[in-house]
Amino acid sequence: MTEILTPIEQIIDVRTQKLKKLELAGVNPFPAISPQSTSIKIILDKFLSLEIGASSPDKSSVNGRIISMRDMGKACFININDATGKIQLYIKKDQLEGDSFVLFKETVDIGDFINVSGLPFRTRTGELTLQVFSWQFLSKAIRPLPEKWHGLKDVETRYRQRYLDLIANPDVKDVFVKRSVIISTFRNVLEQKGFLEVETPIMQSIPGGAAARPFKTFHNALSIELFMRIAPELYLKRLVVGGLEKVYEIGRNFRNEGIDRTHNPEFTMLELYQAYADYNTMMDICETLISSAAKVVGFEIKTPFKRVRLFDLLQEYTGRDVRAAFESGKLKELAIELKLDVAPDASDKKIIDAIFDQRALNKLIEPIFVLDYPSVHSPLAKPKTSDPVVAERFELYINGQEIANAYSELNNPIIQRERFLEQVSNKAKGDEEAQPYDDDYIIALEHGLPPTGGLGIGIDRLVMFLTNTESIREVILFPLLRP
Repeated sequence: MTEILTPIEQIIDVRTQKLKKLELAGVNPFPAISPQSTSIKIILDKFLSLEIGASSPDKSSVNGRIISMRDMGKACFININDATGKIQLYIKKDQLEGDSFVLFKETVDIGDFINVSGLPFRTRTGELTLQVFSWQFLSKAIRPLPEKWHGLKDVETRYRQRYLDLIANPDVKDVFVKRSVIISTFRNVLEQKGFLEVETPIMQSIPGGAAARPFKTFHNALSIELFMRIAPELYLKRLVVGGLEKVYEIGRNFRNEGIDRTHNPEFTMLELYQAYADYNTMMDICETLISSAAKVVGFEIKTPFKRVRLFDLLQEYTGRDVRAAFESGKLKELAIELKLDVAPDASDKKIIDAIFDQRALNKLIEPIFVLDYPSVHSPLAKPKTSDPVVAERFELYINGQEIANAYSELNNPIIQRERFLEQVSNKAKGDEEAQPYDDDYIIALEHGLPPTGGLGIGIDRLVMFLTNTESIREVILFPLLRP
């Protein structure tokens, strides 16, 4: 019985037969080297002044993917593109040598990569076009582009086959170009400020630096359990102890948490640390970094950013003295009074987070620094000298999302040891996000950490804001998906 092929399988079969035809004709459809060529944008710019009906004797060579074809019998109009733009080609039988035109019509498809050489001219409709006199294959596409690929919308296809998304949707490519520009701007600003870019371990024997559940792995040769890092913080501060007074790292962090519009288990952070600085210094640097990145990608952002204390903000949006309830141990009663959606056994931290998330978060649209979080909930931050109940810590919120987090770093090893032990106790009580005890980090602090400011900025969420994007999956090239 003859096997019935799907439409896609039929196209693949036809294109595979074309490969065999090319082989018989002695043509390599996958050459190792591409001819020297000019980008499409350069050609478009160079001949911008070419008048309608006029042509140029200047030979141009260009590489690109075929994105459309119009067969007119003894001639074809083709559109190809590269990373810089799109240009029309005019291929005419009597302008090509030998059987080159016939081979073109019989073997070339939309999606193929080709090189062409030709002479520019301006058509009667005003379109700059290359009159082709030679061509060659660069890569033969076996599979067709998706149906209606000019407007590929299916979210599953877009995320799982990002290469098709990038081909089909120029706006998507623009987002990732802007993402790269934002990161490059961060590096430029920090280099000008004298910061040194460093790399710290991604696999760690003790995961620390944040309240999060890590991913586990195992190293066979050493026979030890390792964890994907949840933050580079403790290693970066070790470097400050060692005398590297301004350091930063841009890299991946991994947290074994849920996936939603603003969370992906693998994400990118900028973390920086500066000796002889505090969280006020970090606010200034944070503002400079974000406003510089916004300017480069053409996004308007007002500076200076607003600054408000956490408990003042909560009082503004609840009409209640949340700090008084916190200090008197009556947060649970306040949660009931405010009809918050919290678990009956929620900790004070969870309740404060719930008040913030359910009453204030969606109102924080313009950039705002929220300052002075409870010291007990900030185990790596320095208590405020004038008000030890709160820590010298801030979070930056934009468009209802946390974008950055920063401290005046706790550099007292005795207090840090106590904080770690509290975290160990919390973990024993079932808090899976509590930080473990890191003895080597305490030893490092005992050797002396100067007054230090630290800052972390979530690259993915910032890119979301600066590109008007609604989901974190739109700014990560390959977001994690269920197989």
